[in-house]
Order: sequence, then C-alpha cells, then structure tokens
Amino acid sequence: MTPDGTRGAGLVLLLAGSISLLGIAVAVATSIGDFHIGLRTVFWSVTNGLGLTEIDIPKIEESVVWNLRLSRSLVAALAGAGLAICGAILQALLRNPLAEPFVLGVSAGASTGAVCVIVLGLGAGALSLSLGAFAGAFAAFGMVALLSNGATSGPNHTILAGVAASQLFNALTSYIVTTAGNAQQARDVMFWLLGSFGGVRWPDFHLLLIVVGLGLAVCLLLARSLDAFTFGDEDAAALGVPVGRIRLVLFGVTALVTATIVSMVGAIGFVGLVVPHAARFLIGPMHMRLIPASAIVGAVFMVVADIMSRVIVAQQTIPIGVVTALVGVPFFAIILYRARPQA
Repeated sequence: MTPDGTRGAGLVLLLAGSISLLGIAVAVATSIGDFHIGLRTVFWSVTNGLGLTEIDIPKIEESVVWNLRLSRSLVAALAGAGLAICGAILQALLRNPLAEPFVLGVSAGASTGAVCVIVLGLGAGALSLSLGAFAGAFAAFGMVALLSNGATSGPNHTILAGVAASQLFNALTSYIVTTAGNAQQARDVMFWLLGSFGGVRWPDFHLLLIVVGLGLAVCLLLARSLDAFTFGDEDAAALGVPVGRIRLVLFGVTALVTATIVSMVGAIGFVGLVVPHAARFLIGPMHMRLIPASAIVGAVFMVVADIMSRVIVAQQTIPIGVVTALVGVPFFAIILYRARPQA
C-alpha cells in the first residue's frame, strides 16, 4: 500500500474509533452526576426524546438526561472539536507549533466582556453573560486586526499583536475585579475564567453546532491553501494562493468559533494546542485529513475531561480548564519526547 493509502486507511480507522469512543464517552458523561443513572436508562431517555420509542421510564431521570446532561455532553464535544480545529488552523497560518485559539487575544477579550456583565452590571440586565463575552472577544480580535494591519502582516506580527491585546484585556479584567467586585463576584469570575459546562442547554448546542459546522466546512474548503501556508507566504503566493484574503477569512473563522465557545463555557486552554499535534502525529500534516481528525479527537478529549472534572473530587465539580491542563501537559510532553530529533 502506498504511503497516501496507508494514511487514508489510518484516517478512516481513527475517525471510526474516535466516533465510537465519543459515543461511549457521551453516554458515560450523561449517566454521571449528583445521582447515577444507568446507561440503559440513558439510552431509552435519548430515544424517547428523539421520538423513536415510548419506553416507560422514571420521568425525573428522563428529564435529567434529556434536558440537562445530554446537552452538556454534546456542547462539550462541540467545544472540543471547535477549539481543536482552530488550533490546527492557527498553527498552519502562523507557522508556530505553539499557536492555539487564544493567541489572538479572543479569550482575554471575552473575559473582560464577561466581567463587565458580572461585576459592573453592564447593560442593566439587557446584556447576557454570553453576549457580553462575545462582544469582548470580537473587540480584542478587532484590536489584533488593527495592530497587525489586517491580512497583510506576517505571522510574527500577528502573534505580537495578540500578546499585546491579551495583556491589555487581562489587565482590564484584573482591574475591574480588584476595584469593583466583591468576594462572591470574584469567585464567580474565577470559575468562569477556568471554564464550566454547568449552565449550557439545548439552545447553546444548536448555536454551537451551526458555528462549528460552518467553521469546519470553510476550513475543509481551504485545506489545500492551508497546506501551502505551511511553506511560507511567498511559496503559497507562488502556488497561486491569495494569501491576504485566505488569511483574513481563516482568522475571522477562528475568531468567530473561539468567541462563541468562550462566550458559552469560558476560557478552556490546552485543547487547541495539544489535540492538533496528537492528530498530526497519528495521520500526518495534510489538512484535508488533519482538520476532521482534530475535530473528532478534540471532541473526545473534551468529553472525557468533563467526566474527570465531575469524578476527581466527590460531590464537587472542578473547572474544566484545570482538568484539560492536568491531562494535556503530560500528554503534550509525551508528544514532544517522541518527536525529538534522534542523535
């Protein structure tokens, strides 16, 4: 079998295995909580909710599964997929293996927007936490676009602009919390900054499905251009790629996906950094394969992390960002060790 055929077969096996594992992880995540619900009850609750069956099961358990836990698990899967896709895109655009979705300052801007709603009461009740975070995220992205001269700047200029925006918005967040927040508000802000799926419901899933789905479709359409970007802007332009326009479109897509995720569940780090490297190690660097592989592996990673956040400490939920870092750091160390140059 040719190397391309081997990679293609590997992608099929990876996707099939990951989809199966994702289904199992979602089922397990839906069954655990303040009180355990059996996997059989979870299955019948889902089929009842879809209108496929009318099995007689306890209504409270069916309601908990369908209205609370299933939507949480599916949002976690979509958030993981979206962050992983954005990480893969930015690592190609910026030609930096350490690039990840928050390099554009989106997370910092979203945090400032959320804090303005939580602490300052901005909007007088008309502005929700998610909307405030979304507005802050795009304010940060606008600043990065302005500082980096839009689509004409190189990758290093964009990274530096992202660092400047992140520092500014992080400073604003700290200033607001320190000067205007009470102890309870500070705890609320801290928990949100580290990420939580506790408040998501079906409307969040529907919106995230549309945004991540559109982002995935755009990235797949531009996959060949992304392959060219890995060789540099000049080489990509020589191959006929409209460098400025493609960069602007992809930066906009990653900002939209990341801002939507952060506005719903807070800032969850390490997923967009680790998962693309793991997928690249498994199936290679070609983006037509790397993007869907990153999406499904990211979905599995996030759902498993959500499960761990609820079982590590009894009767307590740990912020999801803490779990992704604890799991991601050693995993990333293994990737770096295996990818080290041989003497």
